[in-house]
Amino acid sequence: MSATLVTYEERLRQNPRWALREGSMHFERESAVFRTMQKISDRLTELGVAHAVAGGMAMFQHGYRRFTEDVDVLVTRDGLKALHDKLVDLGYVPPFEGSKNLRDAETGVRVEFLVAGDYPGDGKPKPVVFPDPATVGVEVGGVRCISLPALVELKLTSGTAAWRLKDIADVLEMIRALGLSDDFADRLHPSVRDKFRELVAVGRDAPHEPE
Repeated sequence: MSATLVTYEERLRQNPRWALREGSMHFERESAVFRTMQKISDRLTELGVAHAVAGGMAMFQHGYRRFTEDVDVLVTRDGLKALHDKLVDLGYVPPFEGSKNLRDAETGVRVEFLVAGDYPGDGKPKPVVFPDPATVGVEVGGVRCISLPALVELKLTSGTAAWRLKDIADVLEMIRALGLSDDFADRLHPSVRDKFRELVAVGRDAPHEPE
């Protein structure tokens, strides 16, 4: 990575006033992370690389609004090779030699690539794998995103790793924010349906904070 590139995370830490402004702009869809998401999606579309935004930014696009410092993008293994061939040193730089991820050279925001066929969470074999973006991608707010059922499936599967409990919490928050019910479980992989229904019950029974 270029020695002159200040990462987005560093800027957030070093300048609290700027960080507060970024947080506010994020919820107005004008932060550096939003610009990075739109730009990488546009570039991959131009290159013909099948992709789908995932992770925190996909959650935001689907209606659960929270801040995040990076952009996750689902691609195929061939797509990953193609985008590295076309984008490295042309507006994007790898954080270190051999990394599958990139940083936007303008915004400093990290773009993490999730590869179809790999296992989410701890990388160990599971019933659910990262899917082909061509089969789960949907257009949301002008950006190609992973579908909501696929996003929930991946979060629940990733959350089986002890250090990934935030993924379980994300699903609980999506259930509450988006009003997801037991019926939504029928759209999920059988391996995660019981966990989803358990979280629906938790969300239904949890006390709601007064507005």
